[in-house]
Amino acid sequence: MSAATPDSAAAAKRPIDPSHADPSPAAKLQRSSPPDPSPPAEAQGDTTYGGGEVAGVRSGEMAGARNPQAQRYLVAVEYVGTRFSGSQQQLNQRTVVGVLEEAFHKFIGQPVSIFCSSRTDTGVHALSNVCHVDVERISKRKPGEMKNEGDIMVTDVRCVAPDFHARYKALERTYHYRLLSGSEPLSVFEKTSAWHIPEDLNVQAMKANSPMRTLDELSVTEVFPSMFFPSSMERSEMESLDGHLVYSRTSVVESSGKGSDASSTSEQSRFENGEEFGKRLRHRCFVVTARARSFLYHQVRLMVGLLKSVGTGDLTTEDVERILNLKAVTAAPPMAPACGLYLANVKYDLSV
Repeated sequence: MSAATPDSAAAAKRPIDPSHADPSPAAKLQRSSPPDPSPPAEAQGDTTYGGGEVAGVRSGEMAGARNPQAQRYLVAVEYVGTRFSGSQQQLNQRTVVGVLEEAFHKFIGQPVSIFCSSRTDTGVHALSNVCHVDVERISKRKPGEMKNEGDIMVTDVRCVAPDFHARYKALERTYHYRLLSGSEPLSVFEKTSAWHIPEDLNVQAMKANSPMRTLDELSVTEVFPSMFFPSSMERSEMESLDGHLVYSRTSVVESSGKGSDASSTSEQSRFENGEEFGKRLRHRCFVVTARARSFLYHQVRLMVGLLKSVGTGDLTTEDVERILNLKAVTAAPPMAPACGLYLANVKYDLSV
């Protein structure tokens, strides 16, 4: 298996946004598109959602309704979801698909339809969401050559077969969720990129009560508190057999004030002496990673909300088992906010 690779001509990272105007106030995601058509035989039973963001296609995009003069491209995009009212096209709302379609239209001079592998809700970010688009061969411009700007960026482009479907051909989707734990108020740079938990989190309890069930992976990893997401290999290397972090946490412990009395006293002394004036205390940062072929509606955010309640001691092991066994969604704690969720990767087999 391989992830989408750049087109040989161009796939340099460039932000996309033909308009800088602020969007209308974000409304709750509405399904203004027509219902999805029946999936191809290979995708029967695929209830693919993206951590609460349903992956769908519009009814006009059936396998046979294609322009024979068009080349289909697989396009990977990343975006900051804060100013988007979700990914799917909505009337009078700024959306990922809407911005992409407008940018493509201006660039190649033709109207196009964009179809995403996964939908994302208002405020949810994407490190890599994948879509496909058909561009008529009369245009000599390629998607990766677009002159872009804003809070969305094309990161990868590849020509694919005319019947390649960004949603139904996806083999696996990976989501990350960032939590910052600590009493210190969040930096303005982090308010729309993570969920702030003022209480300390018991990561061992979170791991022991992980509601993994049907997922390929649901892990909790402590990382340095920056915009960092561990790869699969890094998650394995950073944890020992008993679940404790292997890499050095000295800088994290000292700066967060969660270490020994000596380190805490030393940290406090530096602040009182003015040596650390203006420097913010760091939070402990945890990344919850969920990996599977498909997800149920709001599944990742609901699971993170459950794990957070376990980590703060609001829920016990018995509570978790009761909620999971009874599928008592109404009894579950509130789901995690959208701001900490990232669609990280959509995997395909492009060798066939």
